[in-house]
Amino acid sequence: MHRRTLLTAASCAAACSALAPLGSAHAQVTDLNDAINKAGRQRMLSQRVGKAWLALAHKADTPTARQVMQQSIALFERQLVELKAYAPSPTIRETYTKLETAWAAHKAALAADTSLADNASALLQADAKVLALAHLGTTQYEAASGKPVGQLVNIAGRQRMLSQRMAKFYLAAMLPVDAAAATAEIAKARAEFVAATELLRNAPQATSRIRQELQLADSQWVFFDAALQRMQGGGNVNRQVAEVYVASENLLVSMDRVTGMYAALAA
Repeated sequence: MHRRTLLTAASCAAACSALAPLGSAHAQVTDLNDAINKAGRQRMLSQRVGKAWLALAHKADTPTARQVMQQSIALFERQLVELKAYAPSPTIRETYTKLETAWAAHKAALAADTSLADNASALLQADAKVLALAHLGTTQYEAASGKPVGQLVNIAGRQRMLSQRMAKFYLAAMLPVDAAAATAEIAKARAEFVAATELLRNAPQATSRIRQELQLADSQWVFFDAALQRMQGGGNVNRQVAEVYVASENLLVSMDRVTGMYAALAA
C-alpha cells in the first residue's frame, strides 16, 4: 500500500477514535452554555452524516465512514432528547419538536442506496432542513443565555459544522451531484470559517489555552484547505476524497475542543 494511503488511514482512525466520546461528558444538559454547545453540535452532525454517506457513495474510507455515520446518528438522537427536555420555553421546545420530524426524513434519506445519484440529491435537501432547525435551536438557546460567552460558544460550534459542510459538498461535487452549487457553497463556507476563526482568536474572553488550541486548528485548516483546493486539479479522485474526508475529521477534533473551552467559561 502507498505510504500516503497508510498515513491517511492512520489519521482517519485517530480522528475517529478522538471523536468516539464526542458529547459523552454529561448524560444531560448541565447549563445554558452546555445547551448551546450541544445544540450547535446538532448542526455539525447534520452535515457529518451526509459527508459519511457520500464517502460510502465514493467507496472511500468505507469502514470508517460507516462507523462515523452510525455514531453520529446515535449522538444526534441522544442530544435531541436532551435538548428538548431542557428547553426553557415552549418556543424552544417547539423547535425541537419540528427538528424531530425533519430528522426522521433525513434519517430515511441516510438509509437509501448510496449508488444512486438521485438519492444523493434527496439527502442534500433533507439535511438542509435539519441544519436550518438545528441552527434555529442554537440561536434560541444563545438568546436565552443573553451572555457574550454564549455567542462565542455558538460561533465556535458553528466552525465544527462548517468543517463538515465543506467536506460534504466537496464529496458531492466529485460524484458529481449539483457540482456548481456545491462549489459555491464551499466558497461561502470557507469565507465564513476564516472570518469566524479571527473573531474567536481576538475575542476578549479567549484564554491562552483557547488561543493555543486555535493555533492547532490553524495547522489542521492548512491541510484541509489545501485538500479542498485540489478539486479543480484532476488526479486520483479516491485519494482526493479520502484526504478531504480525513482532514475534515482532524479539523473537527480541534474545533470541538475550542467550543468546549468556550462553553466551560463562566456564563
